[in-house]
Order: sequence, then structure tokens, then C-alpha cells
Amino acid sequence: MQLRPLPAFADNYIWTLADEAGRALIVDPGEAGPVLAAAGEGLQPVAILLTHHHPDHISGVGDLLQKWPDLAVIAPNDPRIGHATRRVGEGHGVEIEGWRFSVMEIPGHTLSHIAFHGEGLVFCGDTLFSLGCGRLFEGTPAQMQASLTKLASLPGETRICCGHEYTVNNGRFASMVEPGNLALRRRTEEARTMRDRGLPTLPSTLANELATNPFLRVEAPEVRRSIEARLGRSPDDSVEAFAELRRWKDGFTS
Repeated sequence: MQLRPLPAFADNYIWTLADEAGRALIVDPGEAGPVLAAAGEGLQPVAILLTHHHPDHISGVGDLLQKWPDLAVIAPNDPRIGHATRRVGEGHGVEIEGWRFSVMEIPGHTLSHIAFHGEGLVFCGDTLFSLGCGRLFEGTPAQMQASLTKLASLPGETRICCGHEYTVNNGRFASMVEPGNLALRRRTEEARTMRDRGLPTLPSTLANELATNPFLRVEAPEVRRSIEARLGRSPDDSVEAFAELRRWKDGFTS
């Protein structure tokens, strides 16, 4: 099993999961070019998995179907996503070429956002990033925090396959929120080194994110103190703490 992130646009990743023969799942192809290039090197797409409706995650599907018209396209229940051959939601199972995934509904970034969990991986789109989380374009802070909590309940060794290369910038923000976190310091240094070498910082692991990602750590003492300093008081609950942390990140410029 070979897991590979194909760079797309400025900072997207199209994830591919291939077997030894090159048969591959394609996750969130925002553009077709990187997949077509990989096919020229032997990749053989067998299905497309889509996590949410944003164009940078689905716009390549039509062109891929022109080349491979029989591809299954598995997507959330959202009419904004065309080409779907199957719509899935919470608890549905997906089995393709021997790979098995369960579907998790994780609203927040968008209302219909889903993740695919299986094979030691989770394809989580733009909900959970390494050292960060997605913006709330449609959902509420409570929805996003519940979705992150759901993802955080997966086994620690789960590899986090998210949709963007944001780790270095997220690390700058996280280090401002929790400057005393040594694991975070190691992760940010590692990420900078990897990017300097032209390497992806992903996948991360859930265990790593639980130790370093402030959006999974709103109850950690130093994170909570930073949020309280921003609010000028103690937050009423963890949802308010998360909401303030997300607002802070929305206005952050590195």
C-alpha cells in the first residue's frame, strides 16, 4: 500500500492510495493534471473519494471521468457536488479493491463535510489540519469542535491525511498560543526542515496532533491561559474557548 500526496494549486494535496499493481483511490482531486501525470507513471485510478464541495477539492473530477468514465465517485449528500455515483453519510461503509473505510460526518468547515477512516488513515479534507483546523465557512464553533472531538477519538496511530500544506504557518500560530510546548517546538522545526527540502509535512499522526495542535488542546493549561488573555476573562465553556481560538487564528498573519 502506497500513500502519496500529489501537490495541486498553491498548497492543496490530492491524496492517492495505491496497491502494488498501481490501482489507486483518488481523494479530493481539485484539478486533474497531477492525477493524469501520476497515471503516466503507472497509477491506475479505481475510484474517487470526495470530502466536501469546495472547488479546490472537486473541480478535477469531470476531466478524470472523461479519461476513466467508469470510476466510482463517492461523495457526501450535497447537491453542490456533481458526478457522484454514490452518496454516503455517517456510519456508511466504503469498500473498494479490498480497502475498507467508514464514513464520518464532520460538519464545521462546510455543513456536509465528511471523512473517510480506514486502513490506518483518515482522509479529513479541510476539517483537521496538522497543527490547525479549517475555517468555519458554514458550520458553527460547536459543530466544528464536535467534529474535531470525533476525529480525536480515533486511534493515536491514525495517519492524518488533510487537504492542505499549512503546517509551517499553523505552527507559527500554535507556538504563539502554547509557547512552552516542547513537542510543538519539535514539530514546527521538523516541518520547516521538511518544507526547505521540498518534502510534504503530511501525513501527521493523531497522537502527534493531540500533543501539539491547539485546536485539540483547548483544555491544556497554557492554551486556556492564552485564550483567557484574549477574552479578558475565563470562557464560559470549551465551545467558547474554541470559538475564540478560531477567531484569533482567522486574524493571524505570519
